[in-house]
Amino acid sequence: MQALLVFLAIAALSVLASSRTLLDPSRLPGVAQLAASGLLFLIFGAILGPGLAGVLTLEDVQGLRPVVALGLGTAGVILGLNLDPRLVRLLPRPVISAALAHAGVAFLFVAVPLAVALLLTTGLPLPAAVGGAALLGAAASLSSGHFAVLGYRSGRMERARGLAVALLTMLDDGVGLMVLALALVLGAAASPAEGVGLVSLALLLGMVCGALIAFLTYSLKDPAELTAVMLGGVALVSGAAAYLRVSALLAGVACGATLALVGGRAVEQVSRALGRFERPTYLILVFLAGCYVQARDVDAWVLLPGYVALRFLGKVLGGSLARRFASSALELPARLGYALIAQGGLAVCLVVQYLLLVPGALSQHIFDVVALGAVFNEMLASRAFRQVLEPPRAATEGAT
Repeated sequence: MQALLVFLAIAALSVLASSRTLLDPSRLPGVAQLAASGLLFLIFGAILGPGLAGVLTLEDVQGLRPVVALGLGTAGVILGLNLDPRLVRLLPRPVISAALAHAGVAFLFVAVPLAVALLLTTGLPLPAAVGGAALLGAAASLSSGHFAVLGYRSGRMERARGLAVALLTMLDDGVGLMVLALALVLGAAASPAEGVGLVSLALLLGMVCGALIAFLTYSLKDPAELTAVMLGGVALVSGAAAYLRVSALLAGVACGATLALVGGRAVEQVSRALGRFERPTYLILVFLAGCYVQARDVDAWVLLPGYVALRFLGKVLGGSLARRFASSALELPARLGYALIAQGGLAVCLVVQYLLLVPGALSQHIFDVVALGAVFNEMLASRAFRQVLEPPRAATEGAT
């Protein structure tokens, strides 16, 4: 019954979010941006969830954990396909250095001060405080390139610059995933050795499923059969990870990366077939993630302004450093850092995965800060991105 209620709510929200009134930036710019990014579903999930209205109870949300695992697994497979190891190896070293620079600076700007704040205000042990701050830094290091994509598609930004920004934001996903794996090693089991075993199991599970999907799709040519096999493979890796209590997100990434390596000619068709389900799966995932938000979490609201401000500074300075590194390889906008403010949905995926596998008060605080911060960063990014847009061509021609 609760699953039916969720899907009916998401269907109603989809109709609402597709309204021309909501999507008209001239009328409601903030709401239109949140609807376009999908984070409006996160807000509605928080409102309808146990933390506020209670339309969905805690038992309902717990019963829908397999759906969350399916969403995380799907996101991981798509991410693994995008981070094709063969293509990453072909990238020039300055590009890799630039991606690590802007992600690493934001990570340090958030993780170090918030580790001190957690130690002084919560009384947590040093490993717990450092681990929590590191996960906040990992979420802060991530950026979304959707503003850049929209910019060059609308003609307001040169295509080369838009694609360069999107490439850097895609590469910084690796930093967040590595920190998530480390956090799960330290917190998901009774000892670090058991944690290493659980993370290794998730990666091994993903690689086996990726190889199986590659084998099953090798000789298929019919798009319907490819889609069916791909969706079955994603459900398999997600369900197996949920059953074994390991990370569905990391298993999905390993599955997608393995499929990209050994999938051969079918990889492009498989990726295209999975891409058709990316948007609805993402909306369901962020809605269910919103149900975990505790809007009355006072500690999260106290940390939120510092998290947003420190991340903004880290991205601006990190973007400046990244532009110096990659100036010889990529054509980047002058104020690159302002194009990296948008956080995207992967940050929410990281912290909801950690919350599911390492439940507790600290995990809840981290999740609340990142989920709320993603909404504020999205609204902030819509204004910051104007600093990197090119002047309209007509105005430029008139001035000359």
